[in-house]
Amino acid sequence: MILKDKVINFLGDSITQGCGTTPGNIYHEIIAKNYGLKAANNYGISGTRFARQQHPTEENASFDEYFMLRAEKMPEDADAVVVFGGTNDFGHGDAPIGKFSDRTPDTFYGATHLLCQFLINKYHGKPIVFMTPLHRCNEDCPTGDNKPEPVATLEAYVDIIKEVTRYYSLPVCDMFATSGLQPNVDIIKENYIPDGLHPNEAGHAIMAERLANFLLAL
Repeated sequence: MILKDKVINFLGDSITQGCGTTPGNIYHEIIAKNYGLKAANNYGISGTRFARQQHPTEENASFDEYFMLRAEKMPEDADAVVVFGGTNDFGHGDAPIGKFSDRTPDTFYGATHLLCQFLINKYHGKPIVFMTPLHRCNEDCPTGDNKPEPVATLEAYVDIIKEVTRYYSLPVCDMFATSGLQPNVDIIKENYIPDGLHPNEAGHAIMAERLANFLLAL
């Protein structure tokens, strides 16, 4: 895929929004600057998830604007779409995992299916790329940030994203496997992901290069 003069919609959560880094240094802004994008449209909202929240989030209603709601609002004239999410479904989403046959926004499986289907129809013939979540410090805890009952580890959510996107033959930039960003290693946390979840400027620079190389290879 040629990146110069292209318009890409980036759909995501707090990392895409820019939490943890400074203006101008979000991964997609770096790609826009270094590779000559015409526009990197930021549709990242902190706290948001693939699946629809079963119980409204009292502290911030924007957390419940799940990905499909924003995908519906994105303009159709983009040249490509990049989706980067799932860590909040693991961390604090209350939707169940569900099963592969689900086609409802109320399970993680179902919401991932619906998002893939919707984007394929809206952006037919254009690249639709998913990024898997980054590693995070509590990734092996099946209760996420503070779930009342165990659900699954972060890796299980990553595997579902890969399973569903594979079904639709959509390309996946596997940040979980290849970013080199694992905050459970002290030196990585200190230099790239100080809070154990959100990359800093140096972390975003690594993400930008990984994603740009992936897009160029499409």
